Amino acid sequence: MRIAVSRPIPREAPVTSATLPLRSNLSICSRVYAMEVTLYTKSDCPLCDDAKEAIHAAGLTAQEVDIDRDPELQRRFSNDVPVVFIDGVEAFRHHVAADDFKPFLLAAEKCIPCRGGVPPLKGKELKAIRDSLGSDWNVVNEHHLEKEFRFKDFAEALAFTNKVGAIAEAEGHHPDIYVAWGKVRITIWTHKIDGLTRSDFVLAAKIDRLLDTSARRT
Repeated sequence: MRIAVSRPIPREAPVTSATLPLRSNLSICSRVYAMEVTLYTKSDCPLCDDAKEAIHAAGLTAQEVDIDRDPELQRRFSNDVPVVFIDGVEAFRHHVAADDFKPFLLAAEKCIPCRGGVPPLKGKELKAIRDSLGSDWNVVNEHHLEKEFRFKDFAEALAFTNKVGAIAEAEGHHPDIYVAWGKVRITIWTHKIDGLTRSDFVLAAKIDRLLDTSARRT
């Protein structure tokens, strides 16, 4: 499956003392999630209340910023709230559900090296984590993940590839990467067990976040 990488207009987040985000930490299966969540809101806003409930249901804590208390925030967001930023990047605007945070939680995990001797993900367990990834990655024959990213030229494709390489080195988990003019195809699986592990999905989620940060980093 192919996706098109667009260039949306960046949406700035103001730098004020009120916007310092809280860091949410959840310990799940010995994996530590750490992300900074900021919710821009206002009073008498039902959608804002829904966003608060979604964040809470996802097990996260957000720094709430009332835009009515800051003229600059009023100018920037007007009635265009709620807006949710994750790690300084706009993630959601107007509507957000608890499940929408799953890819971000997955990307916040650390890839754990596979020592072999464990069964690869299959069936329902595989489907559940695939649903958490929530993007256009293909699961091929329950063996590997694959996704093709599109860019406007070779330079953009190469720059993206270098960023993927940096993440792979940091995580100690390395995908197969095919680079051509205007496109990058990435294939991920755990070689030691010749199949898929949770770390493969964590790496895929981290790669997806690269597009978020390049387009909407504040």
